[in-house]
Amino acid sequence: MKRPFIVDGHLDLSMNAMEWNRDLTRPLSEIRQREMFMRDKPDRGKGTVCLPELRKGRIGLVVATQLSRYTPPGSALPGWNSPQQAWAMTQAQLCWYREMEKLGEMVQITDLKKLDNHLALWDNAAIEDDKKPIGYILSLEGADSLVDIDYLHTAYDYGLRAMGLSHFGPGRFAPGTKMEGALTDKGVELIKEMNNLNLILDVTHLTDQGFYQVLDLYQGPVWASHNNVRKIVPNQRQLSDEQIKLLIERGAVIGGMLDCWAMDIRFIDTVSDPWQLDIRLENLVDHWDHICQIAGNSLHIAIGSDLDGIFGTEQCPWDMNSIADLQKYEDILSKRGYKQKDIENIFSKNWLRFLRKAWT
Repeated sequence: MKRPFIVDGHLDLSMNAMEWNRDLTRPLSEIRQREMFMRDKPDRGKGTVCLPELRKGRIGLVVATQLSRYTPPGSALPGWNSPQQAWAMTQAQLCWYREMEKLGEMVQITDLKKLDNHLALWDNAAIEDDKKPIGYILSLEGADSLVDIDYLHTAYDYGLRAMGLSHFGPGRFAPGTKMEGALTDKGVELIKEMNNLNLILDVTHLTDQGFYQVLDLYQGPVWASHNNVRKIVPNQRQLSDEQIKLLIERGAVIGGMLDCWAMDIRFIDTVSDPWQLDIRLENLVDHWDHICQIAGNSLHIAIGSDLDGIFGTEQCPWDMNSIADLQKYEDILSKRGYKQKDIENIFSKNWLRFLRKAWT
């Protein structure tokens, strides 16, 4: 029986290609081998994502990011020293996506016609999955690289269809994770321009104040590409019950993420071990369950794995070796009492339904 099609709502593919220097067209074993003796980053030799593994897992459509942060003087966080440098890095990342398109490895999805054509291709059993391109919807994670508002239009013209205002720390348009405070004046202006373009607004990484502010200001489609539940992991990075309720009212989809510190409050980056704490793929189902109980259905949860988002197997569930293991959720969810219809919603249909509504 053919395995289900999966949509992953958040992957930092081009960042891994450009800043981690990973050739994602190659087998995962080869990528890990080349990094075996590298020590510049904690996840060297432990990556989980490459294009062959996406195909192996039938993850045929992803929301793929550009990510490049500006770091103001005095900040300890890594980033670029000017918005222009950050913009230049996003353009290098865009160039990588274009090179993948030239190779037939990926295809950009920007509207319903392209979406339908891509889904039809992946539904065609006469073509082997390993011959099919990975579809990607381009998202900007954190808006720091937009030098001014005009750059948003440039990005839209090259296919940007989703955007979040912030990432970690201080931001030019909004403070992000581990910060407090409202949008900057430039952030308010940016939201108004996003309204004109009907971009998908990603609320991930916003402060609580910023979250409520953007929901008041923004009239277009809203999603949370990679968030878990604050009731289970009580920190500002996860969604509170009140925020979940507001997102449900807006018709949003919330992508569950597989970073251990977002799954289990006991996990500490670069210190804890997923195996010792027994953090498994199933832990994410607890977060999904919580959202389903609030919503009364399975229409607002999905996968936004964030795999290889500055971490690898050292910081994801111990029973996951590669992103292809997302297929394990079919059995996990079934054993937890989810019906086949619910599993299809989580795997792909919720994201697809959202896109059809947003792009109509």
